[in-house]
Amino acid sequence: MGEKLKIKLSIADRVYPLTIDPSQEEGLRKAAKNIEQLAKRFEQNYAVRDKQDVLAMCALQFASKIEQRGISSSEDTLQATERLKALDELISAKLEIK
Repeated sequence: MGEKLKIKLSIADRVYPLTIDPSQEEGLRKAAKNIEQLAKRFEQNYAVRDKQDVLAMCALQFASKIEQRGISSSEDTLQATERLKALDELISAKLEIK
C-alpha cells in the first residue's frame, strides 16, 4: 500500500486532522474550501450565528445537488434508452424488409 498523508482541514473554525491517500488531498481541500465559502454566504445572507445550523444548511445544499444530479442522470438515461429502443425497432424493421 502507498504512503498515507497527514493533513489538517479547517471547517467552521475547527481543525480536523485527517490521514488520507495522497490522491484524495486535492478533492478534500477543495471540498473544505467550498464548505467554508458556502457557510460564509449563509452567515452573511441569513444572519445565522450558530455554526451547527450553518453546517446543516451546507450539508442540505450539497446533498440536494447530488440528489438532483442523480435525478437528472436517471431522466437522461431513460430518454437515451427510449431513443435506443426506437432506433433498434427502426433498424429491425429495415432489415426485415430486405
